[in-house]
Amino acid sequence: MLTESVASNDASGARSGRDPLLAMHGVGMIYPNGTVALENMSLTIGRGDFLSLLGPSGCGKSTALRLISGLSQPTSGGIDWTGGAPAAGDIGFVFQEPTLMPWATLFENVRLPLKLKGLSKSQVQHDVMNALEQVHLEDFAGAYPHELSGGMKMRASIARALVVRPRILLMDEPFAALDEITRFKLNDDVLQLWTEFGLTVVFVTHSVFESVFLSQRIAIMAAKPGRVFAEMSIDEPYPRSEGFRTSDKYAGLCRLVSEKLHEAMRAGDAPA
Repeated sequence: MLTESVASNDASGARSGRDPLLAMHGVGMIYPNGTVALENMSLTIGRGDFLSLLGPSGCGKSTALRLISGLSQPTSGGIDWTGGAPAAGDIGFVFQEPTLMPWATLFENVRLPLKLKGLSKSQVQHDVMNALEQVHLEDFAGAYPHELSGGMKMRASIARALVVRPRILLMDEPFAALDEITRFKLNDDVLQLWTEFGLTVVFVTHSVFESVFLSQRIAIMAAKPGRVFAEMSIDEPYPRSEGFRTSDKYAGLCRLVSEKLHEAMRAGDAPA
């Protein structure tokens, strides 16, 4: 089942059924060169949500993620966190590229956020190995990035984000460069981690198919300026197996989300 809410410029967006974790209120972002990345973007994210930001290139998806993470600050509007601003380690970020240190072992790459906190190797040994185990890389702790496949490098990046035990995991098109089989497997793994650890996940993607398979809610964005055009709820139960991915219901949901995405692209005058 799919339900839809079309976002207005002055609304906070469709609400999650969960307690709110954060809310973006009329957020705007203008870069120094004058580029308007976001304008009056409003969105509520609930605790434990799996929310995808779906839209064409240039619609501000990655900018929205950076604002949520605190890596950038909005030029207008604000982001309110329930219970106050997140503490260090509350947010894990997985970027488009694994960005692993080529001279360091997998263990040392995953250890990095804890090392930056001043914790010794002996203090974090258990936590690092546990993070590697969560992504099925515990047997590769001593390996170097050049010895790993693309999918394994991305798993390492996820482990590095999880090692700080975040409340919210931000993922910026992490699987876009991977082959389809690897991408499907990592989609399954992310859902398992989300369920097992009660994470809140905000996932940026260009893929209608990926967003429908993963998400409880999809925020469809339009460009020029970047903003939430519509929100759609994917009211299908978890776990979502290969059977769901090949079902008529899944195909129908993908068609409906694709139609709404094309409306957003026309509204934003964005190229296909």
